[in-house]
Amino acid sequence: MNKAEFVQTYAVERKGTNSLKWDALDVRFGDPNLTAAWVADMEFKAPNEVLEAIKQRVDHGVFGYSYVWDSYYEAFFNWQQKRHQYEVKKEWMRFSTGIVTALYWFVNAFTKPGESVAILTPVYYPFHNAVKDNGRQLVTSALVEENGQYHINFEEFEQKIIDEQVKLFIHCSPHNPVGRVWTKEEQERLLAICEKHDVLVISDEIHQDLVFKGHKHLPSATIENGKYEDRIITVTAPSKTFNLAGLLVSHIIIPNETIREQFDTYVNTVNQTEVNVLGMTGAEAAYTYGEDWLNGLLEVVYDNYTYLKESLLTHAPNIVISPLEGTYLTWLDLRAYVKPEDIKSFIQDKCGVAIDYGEWFSQDTKGFIRINLGTHPKNIEHIVSQMIKHLPVSSAN
Repeated sequence: MNKAEFVQTYAVERKGTNSLKWDALDVRFGDPNLTAAWVADMEFKAPNEVLEAIKQRVDHGVFGYSYVWDSYYEAFFNWQQKRHQYEVKKEWMRFSTGIVTALYWFVNAFTKPGESVAILTPVYYPFHNAVKDNGRQLVTSALVEENGQYHINFEEFEQKIIDEQVKLFIHCSPHNPVGRVWTKEEQERLLAICEKHDVLVISDEIHQDLVFKGHKHLPSATIENGKYEDRIITVTAPSKTFNLAGLLVSHIIIPNETIREQFDTYVNTVNQTEVNVLGMTGAEAAYTYGEDWLNGLLEVVYDNYTYLKESLLTHAPNIVISPLEGTYLTWLDLRAYVKPEDIKSFIQDKCGVAIDYGEWFSQDTKGFIRINLGTHPKNIEHIVSQMIKHLPVSSAN
């Protein structure tokens, strides 16, 4: 499916549908009239096959207790094998209503209060919250930025693991918000450090399917032919790939039996929730029939990125826009034109846009913004036009 067909078929208005992204703008940002480009969901319907599968289940009319059925496993395993060459086994699988919920579980299941958990910043802010909310010590290692491209400071990462006696590392792959798709060499070096110092790795791979030409997502558990899989818990979900966040289906993949047992022991004390039958029904259909839909989405997202990048840099060449290798989120450094303390007034008051602010991801990235590209091109065109209209013509520095 090409871009034009995708937009014509699946673009949808979300205002007035109890959308967190659009209908809670007054609560979250203080202005209900902003153009929403923040939280990571999209203005596109799920694949038609997903809608049809859910309709058939609704027509049955019963929404009682259920379980994860065999054809669901088959659909998910086939998707992982075909797209990521990752052979997952049924006994490795656990489920949660969301990856953020699972992160909170992992912090409690595998660390004790006061112990250290490491993250690479800037990174998705619930990573920070899952550590701090549970009384653990947050250890941050800042990614190194060169002309918008981010790299891991392996020496600092390892030294902080040693100095802070880190027990758990939460890995974001592909990386939100900087858009990196980590290479085999980068992941191998990162995982080797964790193995050397006996650090358990949580690999959040929710954006695994949102990768662009010239790049390939490699599941952490497959690096070096699975050399490190016994210390890795992988989490994935159909929510980002197919815009299904509200259906509350996420996967937890734990190859190591001892780690699975430890996880189960903890989770049994805090979670007795059955699976969401409509969520599982929709997700199975997505993994079975959603490839053509995904191809259309990827074309829309990358065209939105290209338009935003070319248009902004033509007008304001000193904006730093990180290369988009993966995710549908673009990361911009506006500090050449807008003072960090003025970003909110510029973006919200002048441009009329709701975005994710850089300081949400790291205290060191105030003056940066994250824009959601998973939307109708007209929304990106409007956001870009407003930014160009209100950006000062001279540098802020």
